[in-house]
Amino acid sequence: MAADYKFEGWMGVDPEAGEGNMDRQEFAPKPWEETDVDIKITHCGICGSDLHTLRSGWGPTMYPCCVGHEIVGTAVRVGSQAENGIKVGDRVGVGAQSDSSTRLTYNARHWNGAKSYGGYGLYHRSPSHFVIKIPDAIPSALAAPMLFAGITTYSPLRHNGCGPGKKVGVIGVGGLGHYAIQFAKALEADRVVAISRRADKEADALALGADVYLATAEDPDWMEDHERSLDLIISTVSSAKMPLADYLSLLKTDGCFVQLGIPENGTLPIPAGSLIFRRLKLGGSLMGGPAEIREMLELAARKNVRSWVEEVPMKNANQAIQDMDAGKARYRYVLVNYC
Repeated sequence: MAADYKFEGWMGVDPEAGEGNMDRQEFAPKPWEETDVDIKITHCGICGSDLHTLRSGWGPTMYPCCVGHEIVGTAVRVGSQAENGIKVGDRVGVGAQSDSSTRLTYNARHWNGAKSYGGYGLYHRSPSHFVIKIPDAIPSALAAPMLFAGITTYSPLRHNGCGPGKKVGVIGVGGLGHYAIQFAKALEADRVVAISRRADKEADALALGADVYLATAEDPDWMEDHERSLDLIISTVSSAKMPLADYLSLLKTDGCFVQLGIPENGTLPIPAGSLIFRRLKLGGSLMGGPAEIREMLELAARKNVRSWVEEVPMKNANQAIQDMDAGKARYRYVLVNYC
């Protein structure tokens, strides 16, 4: 059965796309398989990963490329072998995975060799295994960025024992950090410490649920006052210049530091002494699988975890990524197809 709709989206054709120079083009989705679901896109979050990819910041991009891996919409075609009980008309979403954990929603290739395209457009085709039903309690604009930014913070908190009795630090109060603060509280951490350079986000961090706010560039005593006070730190920043050794000083013996951001401007040096003398663990995390995303959404609905978003018409995608790159988002932009 041929679809009576076309796949069209904002395409990056060269690194200048990351400066807000995407072109609107049609593209060919992966060849239809009976395990697939077609989604009419209503909402798609803008992620920092989109900008890195559009400008080839993490390596050469497979242009033309349609980014966007925080997709929510309506299932309009469902294969006869589709998983998860999805039906035409269901409100569903897709995050950063497609086909397997190493096959990404965009700028990659499906198992059948077809190129993958993301959600800055009208329709998206995905293997049903990675299509998630959205709980009724979460509006689409708020659900979309949870499918990548949300799970990127929830997963390492969950896997590293965030819960009662734990003291958790979150470095960076932004698109990822504002979820990490809320999910740490939702998982019932005893204390959540938000860490940023300047004091301008303190009110937001406290409103999100942080118990303490550290402005490292404005408080010369922040390390001394909070040394060895945390069990777990989630770092959402993506600069190779961040003072990793200083942040590690905040961890107790046997504490864990999890890095989420991937720098374009170099690599993170490993302060071996800081790790060795107090048995600290240094690791990383990227995303979570479909089952964990469902678990996260259920918790978000139950504990009222809320995305802080600004909705932007899909037609204004180029301006939106410029504003995102300029740091204007508080704290996620979500592109919306209004018709």
